[in-house]
Amino acid sequence: MALFAIICNDKPKEGLKLRQANRPAHLAWLDELGRTVVAAGPFTDEEGNPCGSLIIIEACSLEAAQGIAAQDPYGKAGVFEKVQIRPWKWLINKPAGM
Repeated sequence: MALFAIICNDKPKEGLKLRQANRPAHLAWLDELGRTVVAAGPFTDEEGNPCGSLIIIEACSLEAAQGIAAQDPYGKAGVFEKVQIRPWKWLINKPAGM
């Protein structure tokens, strides 16, 4: 298994409204992923409003990570302007066993 960073940037104008409307489904989806999710949280703008997402997941391949990311309710609702999925290596403060 490898780690992948799902890096999402919200659409500038309608992203926040779509994010707020789909937050319960997004959080339920993350919960369903269980231990696949290593860490997750929003990026914020200068006012503290969410404007993107960072989700670190464990997956067996880039294709598997892409499949997981494609199921995000935020993505399905059109919240994101851009999504990148990149292999990620945890070097600092890595928990034992990871």
